[in-house]
Amino acid sequence: MSTLPVAVAVDGSEDSLRALDWAVDAARRRGSALRVCHVRHYAAWTQPGAPLIMPPPPDEDPVLTDARARLEATADGPDVEYVGLDGAPGALLPELGAEAELLVLGSRGRGGFAGLLLGSNGMTAARDAECPVVIVPRPGREVEGPPPEPGPRVVVGLNVDSPDDATLTLAFTEAALRDARLQVVAAYPWPVRTWTAAPGELLPPAVDQAAVEREIRSLADGFLAPHRERHPDVRVEPCPVPGDAAGQLVAASRDAALVVLGRHRRRLLAPTRMLGSVTHAVLLHAASPVAVVPPLPAEE
Repeated sequence: MSTLPVAVAVDGSEDSLRALDWAVDAARRRGSALRVCHVRHYAAWTQPGAPLIMPPPPDEDPVLTDARARLEATADGPDVEYVGLDGAPGALLPELGAEAELLVLGSRGRGGFAGLLLGSNGMTAARDAECPVVIVPRPGREVEGPPPEPGPRVVVGLNVDSPDDATLTLAFTEAALRDARLQVVAAYPWPVRTWTAAPGELLPPAVDQAAVEREIRSLADGFLAPHRERHPDVRVEPCPVPGDAAGQLVAASRDAALVVLGRHRRRLLAPTRMLGSVTHAVLLHAASPVAVVPPLPAEE
């Protein structure tokens, strides 16, 4: 049993209830406890003469009460702790990841604009939390692409130029817990265009695409080897694919149990935490839940 719980944020919205159901399943698979959190955003000030609005005590929080009733109807559920916090969700939600194995959120809560595909709190938590953050999307998202092979499947994005061991570790763990095959998407830019001295004139690529794919597959096999040794029962499918990485990962999210991506590493000229353009795009458009994995502390 894990010593850290799976944390989930709820606010009474349908999105957060879907996240709650996902978190219950994740905690059960891991043998972990579940921490159900409601961040209650009450203004610290009111207009002159208006009555001061105070948050309810945790045992009278209607959001947590509803979550408790939902979980009490679940058979063989994990041990559950209910936590009510007062403050700004954008600041407090990422902090929940400091003492959690996973932090699970819905794609959008009660606040914000109805047309947004992902709320600002989910984006902030995915960017700043110290543990992997899983964003559970609304059902019905449609993505283009051929139907995948039947059966449970976890997808992970692999950048062979900058592989992330923490991302691969979570992907293999999730595949093993779900008895799922692991689809490793390694996208590469294609076609490669060569500019000539004449303005506007292009030459066909001098690099053979088949050779590029062989090199990508060879590099991927090397990065995957230690994880395969730790999880010999996981069926791994390295998939070198040409084109845009975000588009390939969104297409692969169709009927997937989970898509696993790494968070952008801090760099010398960009010392702040960043999601990265590929991760940002996949969070907005994937049809499946998406896990965003922070880099290992030594790498940061």
